[in-house]
Amino acid sequence: MKFLIRTWAMLGLPGLLVLLGGLPALLRTGQVDPRGWMLPALLLVPAAALLKRWRGEGAAWWAGLGTVGAVLSCAFLASWRVPDGVPVAWLLGGMVPAILAGLALGGKGARQFVGAGLVLLALAMWWFGREPRVELFKNSPELAVISGLPLFWREGEKGLAARVDAPIVTLLRQRFTVMPVDSPLTLEKGRATALLLAQPRALSMDELVALDAWLSRGGTALLLADPQLRWPLDLPLGDRRRPPAVTLLSAMIQVWGVKLMPPVVGAGEERHFLGDGRMLTVYAASGFEGAGPDCRILARGLVARCAVGKGVVTIVADADLIDDRLWLADPAAPLSPDEWTADTPQFIVQALGGELPSGRRWVRSGDALVNAVRWAVLAGIFWAALGAVLFRRRNRPRLGRSMPRSALLKPGNGD
Repeated sequence: MKFLIRTWAMLGLPGLLVLLGGLPALLRTGQVDPRGWMLPALLLVPAAALLKRWRGEGAAWWAGLGTVGAVLSCAFLASWRVPDGVPVAWLLGGMVPAILAGLALGGKGARQFVGAGLVLLALAMWWFGREPRVELFKNSPELAVISGLPLFWREGEKGLAARVDAPIVTLLRQRFTVMPVDSPLTLEKGRATALLLAQPRALSMDELVALDAWLSRGGTALLLADPQLRWPLDLPLGDRRRPPAVTLLSAMIQVWGVKLMPPVVGAGEERHFLGDGRMLTVYAASGFEGAGPDCRILARGLVARCAVGKGVVTIVADADLIDDRLWLADPAAPLSPDEWTADTPQFIVQALGGELPSGRRWVRSGDALVNAVRWAVLAGIFWAALGAVLFRRRNRPRLGRSMPRSALLKPGNGD
């Protein structure tokens, strides 16, 4: 019985430690990426060395297989989406060298040098397996930006020190040549093929006509129209630098073919899942209804997409979603997708006609994560118990080899 309990503990403990070791990265961003468990998987090095010594190499591989199963089952149950093949391949590419390193370090002589090299290989797999930064595209199209939000200046600064890009603008510059403009009247003479309207100030009738004409000629626009802006600013009420508290383009939106609804009373921060699995974090968002023949309402009412002549405008009933506090864990790293806490960058760029890597998996909810960890731990316990029974049978001594030779040759009383 003691053999079974010790074997069960040795087989189950590595997987449990690796599983728990990857949770801090998951909780930091909400991304469910198997590559987040690659660094904790280095715990399999000492685990494999000890298992080889006490239970054999087969036990080390059994524990490693159970660790992979626990991690992947947790990733699936937390997001309710099958993990992508590339992250899974990187996870396996990090775990296999870790187990081999432990088996080699458990030996003597030159095998220990091989084990050290395999540890370095596992570390290299972790380093190169991380999602690459968003790189700059050459010859990128021009994007005009009209916004009342502090996207190109820092609050509380004066002069040149106030000129700084918000994280979302830093990312947009990797795919577009970003040009802040004051009025749609400049679009006719410019070369912009895309337009971002993010809670703009009030536009005159001439500006509205120019905007509609530019779209009709084939422009692509993204309008962030917030009926209840919650963007945190310390500027006093009445300051001309403050963005409008409510969108001033409701009438134009209705002309294009949809009606913007008033905000929901008491609405706050919400993780909004789109039909294709992407997730946006919105704050006091509203929705659309009454779509005309040229419009479609998407994302459970949050997004509307309308055809305006030869052009297309995508309208989102929230402008707070581009606030970096709602989509970025580290404000200094907007170009690192593993620091994103929502699919906002990919959604914004795609709506403007560009492309960014997609396919991230997100924790559905706190309850989903708790259940995922619970079932992954239970699966690991069952796997370890099955292995304990299996390796007990393999290690059970045979009768002819366990009995002392003197007992087998002991003469009888009559001899």
